[in-house]
Amino acid sequence: MAKAEKKEIFDVPADKFYKAIIDYKSYPQFVDGVESVEIKNESADGATVTMNLNLIKKISYTIKLNHTPNKEVNWSLVSGDMMKINNGKWTLKDLGQARTEVTYSLEVEFKGFLPGLGLIEKTLVNTNLPLTMKAFAKKAASL
Repeated sequence: MAKAEKKEIFDVPADKFYKAIIDYKSYPQFVDGVESVEIKNESADGATVTMNLNLIKKISYTIKLNHTPNKEVNWSLVSGDMMKINNGKWTLKDLGQARTEVTYSLEVEFKGFLPGLGLIEKTLVNTNLPLTMKAFAKKAASL
């Protein structure tokens, strides 16, 4: 199992960063590796979303997300073709003056054994995590 947490401050208001996070349908346009997103259901309180990724290998999984407007989005795995665990959260802290402290936490574990599985897990949490945060900040700044 791989876990990671990264905290960074961005020059973007918390409400815009939050809007970028919950704009699931646009993920393929700005998040590397996301090929498609299917929204199963969505409300102000959360969503159930299927993500189809291509990161070294094609991966598909469904997560249940819970929304706390402008403060937090957390998720847990509903089902996945290769994943046993996929839990995480975005935490947003409004610092004023259009600045937000963003914390991204992620925990993933894949089913079974595949050659290179450890590399995929490490890539997801250590390489993609910082890139993902920057992609969301860029998207949020454009809103």
